[in-house]
Amino acid sequence: MRVYFIKRMLALIPTIFLATLIVFFVIRLIPGDIIDQMIAQNDAADQELTRAKLEHALGLDLPVHIQYFHWIKKIALEGDLGNSLWNDVPVIEEISDRLPVSIELGLISIIVGLLVAIPVGVISAIRQETLADYIGRSISIAGLSIPNFWLGTLVIVLPSIWWSWSPPIEVIPFTEDPIENLKMFLLPGCITGLVFSAVIMRMTRAMMLEVLRQDYIRTAWAKGLKEKTIIIRHALKNALIPVITIIGLQIPILVAGLVIMEQIFALPGMGTLILESIYSRDYPIITGVMLLLGLFILVINVLVDLSYGFLDPKIRYD
Repeated sequence: MRVYFIKRMLALIPTIFLATLIVFFVIRLIPGDIIDQMIAQNDAADQELTRAKLEHALGLDLPVHIQYFHWIKKIALEGDLGNSLWNDVPVIEEISDRLPVSIELGLISIIVGLLVAIPVGVISAIRQETLADYIGRSISIAGLSIPNFWLGTLVIVLPSIWWSWSPPIEVIPFTEDPIENLKMFLLPGCITGLVFSAVIMRMTRAMMLEVLRQDYIRTAWAKGLKEKTIIIRHALKNALIPVITIIGLQIPILVAGLVIMEQIFALPGMGTLILESIYSRDYPIITGVMLLLGLFILVINVLVDLSYGFLDPKIRYD
């Protein structure tokens, strides 16, 4: 497995390189640039002269491919993602300030999603065509049908109208006050987790139904094993491989949902940072955040592939 892991990590290098090309050049295709915004804020009289000075000071007067070469060289040799064009703060510092918020919200969303999806999917399968199955499938359909931004907006607007209550807007670190911290993150985490769980729930139910019809499961029933033992030790473990695959595929969708939730609930995370940077055309922050997110998703895919060997001993990595 170690050799396979090393090969997969080395295979990420050309993928990451391609991702850097896409991120660096596509963002510059957006109409308008940061120079226009700076000139508009300063209300400069001689705009042409000011534009030339600003472009030279920020290094934007160089051809785009030269800018890319300088950027990728600093990342490869120094691990430096550059500085913000607005306040000259290193991109690494901007990301490190916002990253804990996104990590906590993402973990809560994943935990809530899996705690809902796996049990409900299993119960729906073993109690097929019963009330429990109908309720489980209804929850899944609701998660697929209801947009998370619409649900998040309702959760904020309706309680404020009916009970004059709204979620807290000041982020308190978990280490200082866990209760107040969870009050801020639990609501958006549950909303995102519900949407995250919908596809996983349906896949869990479908795979459990398929596994429960296998001969070895019938043999286990014939031996008189307890239902709990058959479901957990024999059926669920074999049904989880496609489910794990779906979880890996859902991670990018979850990340996109977190961007929306952070904006709706005023959470100062990576999603808010990337939106603010796009509005202000702060290219180094945009490329740095997108590169980090792309690397995270690629690593998740590798870990998903490696997890197959733990779930199914017949799988070997050569």
